[in-house]
Amino acid sequence: MEQLVSQFYEKYALVQTQQVRGFMHTIDWDNRFIGIKGSRGVGKTTLLLQYIRLHFEPNKSVLYVSLDHLYFLENTLYDLVSDFYKKGGLFIAIDEVHKYPNWAIEIKNIYDDMPRLKLVFTGSSLLHIQQAKADLSRRVVVYNMPGLSLREYIQFETQLKLESYTLKAIIENPIAISMAITQKVKPLHYFDDYLKFGYYPFYLENKKSFHQKLSEVILTVLEVDIPQYAYIPASHAILLKKLLAVISNSVPFKPNMNSISERTGISLNTMKNYLKLLNDAQLLELLYVEEKGINSLGKPEKIFLNNPNLMHNLSMDANKGTIRETFFLNQLQYQHLVFASSTVDFMVAGKYEFELGGKSKKQKQTKRLQDTYVVKDDIVIGTDFAIPLWLFGFLY
Repeated sequence: MEQLVSQFYEKYALVQTQQVRGFMHTIDWDNRFIGIKGSRGVGKTTLLLQYIRLHFEPNKSVLYVSLDHLYFLENTLYDLVSDFYKKGGLFIAIDEVHKYPNWAIEIKNIYDDMPRLKLVFTGSSLLHIQQAKADLSRRVVVYNMPGLSLREYIQFETQLKLESYTLKAIIENPIAISMAITQKVKPLHYFDDYLKFGYYPFYLENKKSFHQKLSEVILTVLEVDIPQYAYIPASHAILLKKLLAVISNSVPFKPNMNSISERTGISLNTMKNYLKLLNDAQLLELLYVEEKGINSLGKPEKIFLNNPNLMHNLSMDANKGTIRETFFLNQLQYQHLVFASSTVDFMVAGKYEFELGGKSKKQKQTKRLQDTYVVKDDIVIGTDFAIPLWLFGFLY
């Protein structure tokens, strides 16, 4: 345990607190049992260490551990936390719970047996708390952590304080809001770079090697995270890679399941499962038609990569229109339900419909439809009928 404590103190000393994501303030830290899910690379570990650095002195009352540490090959999490608690521990942050086989049962027992302890854990976006091997759903408050929004990326780049806006506000006041923002900063100056490398906070370490590191993140998800979570033989990771490669160079598209099955050599049932796993791992985004009944859980209407950074990394010929739609879907889906629309590109929150295009996009397709809006790329200020695409990067 001494080695874990020593390594925690080293991390505590090194973590920076000058750039803290607003996501930290969306969490109710008064809860005794908190879970934070998110894809690899969105900054879960940094968030934990920053919170500890900002609220605790480095003493026996607080501890951070990661469950991928070699210590846990021969020691249990429960015994470690019990020892920590007996010595006055009050707050423990547990990282990478999905790397520990019996994490759900042991964390449940920790929660039940140590009533004065606050526990926060992070895990892969693949985790489904309701499917855990212990009844955690009524004990834990779970938060889903996204990557950086365009607003957050600009804040990191400029150190400016920029406000976020609700979807309703953006729809109702696109001119006033875009003018207020552009008086402080030129968002289009940062937009292209955000699309290339701004979604994952680790770009701050080194922009030049960003895509090399993102490739490593993708491979780890395919070769380690998904096989471990779904009990898929490691040898089948090649099938996940094939499926992702086929989709990456076709997105967005209406999937022909039989055709994809033939191209990848993956059976239909297995492929449907793999698509869901890639979606849960936040490598893909499956877009469905909004309809009631079991059919809405069947074949997706369209398949996208999760975010534009993945497109620049994986897609050999990503056109501007595809990147445009991927950005819009990615920024909206964190807080809203997004579906495919039969009349335009997207339906959001069961009410609003959006048609995306470049700055020359006409209103003709949407002018007779209520609650339907044109979203234009390459414009700075909104108009009476058009909303700038970049503005949807200020939702969170």
